[in-house]
Formats: sequence, C-alpha cells, structure tokens
Amino acid sequence: MSFFISNAFADGAAPAAAAPTAGFEWIFLVGFLVIFYLMIWRPQAKRAKEQKNLLGNLAKGDEVVTTGGIAGKITKVTDDFVVLEVSDTIEMKFQKGAIAATLPKGTLKAI
Repeated sequence: MSFFISNAFADGAAPAAAAPTAGFEWIFLVGFLVIFYLMIWRPQAKRAKEQKNLLGNLAKGDEVVTTGGIAGKITKVTDDFVVLEVSDTIEMKFQKGAIAATLPKGTLKAI
C-alpha cells in the first residue's frame, strides 16, 4: 500500500532568507490610519463642531428646522430647550439637540 504514497525527503539546502516585508506592512498600516483620519475622523469632528456652534448661537427670533422637519421661529431659549412658534397660536418645546439647521430670515413667510 505504500506504493501509492510518495516519500517526503527534507531538502539539505539552507532555508531562503525572509523577504523584507516588515517595512511594507508598516507603510500599509500607516497609510490605512491616514485614510481613516482624513475620510472619517476629521469630517465627523468638523460636523460636530459646526453643530455645537449652531446650538450655542441660537437666539430669540431665529428661524430653524428640527431634525423631524418642523420649521418655526424661536420664541424662548433656555439651557437645554427652545420654544418654537410653528404657527400664530401654536408653540412647541424642543430639546436644543433637535435643531438641525437655521434658516435665512423671512423663509417662514415665504413658505
């Protein structure tokens, strides 16, 4: 039965030197980190900074849109909440974090 299986013999030659791939691995890792920083981390930090500035600069009379799509004029601003006038007789309270964007003055009258 041993005639179906060939014998394996060790090679007497010295083992080949390892290829210098360690430098390539480090370059690949650093390149990956640079791409991660430029495409994910930096834009997200920029958006968070813009949102923080937007929420910090809210004032009475600003016209805003919430994340739910409700547009209104700010009538009162507190530390955590804003009161929006969405029509002549309706005022609604929202958390400041729910404000998505400010609108140019006069936008609500044009709608």
